[in-house]
Parts: sequence; C-alpha cells; structure tokens
Amino acid sequence: MLYVAVALRSFRRYSTYTAATLAGIFTNSVFGVIISFTYIAVWKENPTAGGYDVTDAVTFCWLAQAMIMTVAVWGGGTTDDVADRIRTGDIVIDLYRPVSFLGWYLAGDLGRSAYHLLTRGLAPTVVGALLFDLRFPDSPATYLLFLVSVALGVVVSFGIRMLVACTAFWLLDQTGVLSLAMVCAVFFSGLAVPLVLFPGWTRDLVLALPWAALVQTPIDLWLGHSTGVEAVAGLGLQATWAAVLLLGCGLVLRVADRRLVVQGG
Repeated sequence: MLYVAVALRSFRRYSTYTAATLAGIFTNSVFGVIISFTYIAVWKENPTAGGYDVTDAVTFCWLAQAMIMTVAVWGGGTTDDVADRIRTGDIVIDLYRPVSFLGWYLAGDLGRSAYHLLTRGLAPTVVGALLFDLRFPDSPATYLLFLVSVALGVVVSFGIRMLVACTAFWLLDQTGVLSLAMVCAVFFSGLAVPLVLFPGWTRDLVLALPWAALVQTPIDLWLGHSTGVEAVAGLGLQATWAAVLLLGCGLVLRVADRRLVVQGG
C-alpha cells in the first residue's frame, strides 16, 4: 500500500540520523532529571497538587520528555518540508501527484513519529525508570489506549503544523507563525507544566484546546487518571480535533491552490 510505503521510507530516513538521536536522548534525559527534582520539590509542598501525587508528577515529567519528538511539540517533521517546498516552488510537484496531498505527508509524519517513539520516546522512559520511581499501567488495555492516544496526538500535531506550514503560501516564510505555534504548543500541551495545575476555569479551557491532545491526554491515560467514560471522552476529543484540523488543512489547500503562483514561473 502506497501510504504504508511512504511511512516506512520516512521511518528509514529518520533512522539515518543516529548521532542526532543519541544526542537527543541524552538531552531529554538530562532535562528529565532536572525537572523531576523540581517537581519533587513542588509536590513536597503540596502532595496532591492537581490531583497528582509525587510519583504521578515525576512519571509525567519523563513521559512528557518522551513525547517531545514523537508528537513534534517543537515543530519539524514533514510539514517543514512542505513550507520549504512552497518557498522554492517545488510544491507544484506535490499538488500534481495523483494521490492525496495530506495523506502523503501525514503518512510520512506517522513514520517519523514511530521512529521517535521507539528511540527518543522509549530510551528516556527507561532512564527515568532506572533513576526514579515511575508509575506504569497495570493492564495491557491501558498501554493500548495510550498508543491510540499518542497516534491521535500525532495527527492533531500534524494538523496544526500543516496549517502553520500553509501560511507560507501567503507569507513565503513560516518562521514567525511557527514560533508562535511553538509557544502555544509548549504551554498548552502540558510540556511546560501539567495542565492539571491550571486553576479553576482555565484548567477546563486548556484541556479542551487541541494542544492538550499532544501530551496531557495520553499521559493521563497512562497514569490511570482517565478511565472509563473519561478515557472515551478524551480519545473522542482528540479524534474530533484531528478531524477538524485535517478538514481545515484541506480547505486551506484548496484556497491556496487557486492562487498559487510559482516563483519565477
């Protein structure tokens, strides 16, 4: 199948960057240690902050580090290729392919995320488990729900990043919009601090935003804080945002296609 082949080629592409992967694992592990001790100090003062205990908090820290590259919190992935190809005009080749534009690049991004999950996702988690007391799911079903949630988080992230990349059709350079999107992703995904620490109505708001699907929702499933109806609702919200964002990408691409002028052509 074409999209499977695209995903596999993307997986192999990222697997060639061995040195970058090892450096990233080291960096994520160092930050994991630093943030873990910070969380331990915070939860020592408030042992039930956000409904987490200290083990939940430290586990959250390491899983968040594992998710950074998997869901591309900082941006990157195949959508950066799209922005570059818009700038150079090579995007015309992509639009003329007799396959779905979004399907092609989404498949590539899923291959990228699978590689990062197995490397920069798994390795820091193992390091964290060796250094700290982490909480692991007690049922295979929880692991399965977590993986489904991660996959949905990747699709949500792809939708956001693709919309950002498509701004290059009008701006020719996505850098400014990408920087703003990265700030939103860091603060509203749970990477900076768990979203459960937000007070009052702001907590409900940030949990309803699409960025929560990147980090907070999968980790709450792992920790067992989302079970039963809550788990289904969390996955449903992720799926809804994924569908909305992909539809939005499709609409933006249709508009861009009608006004596209290749530089120099």
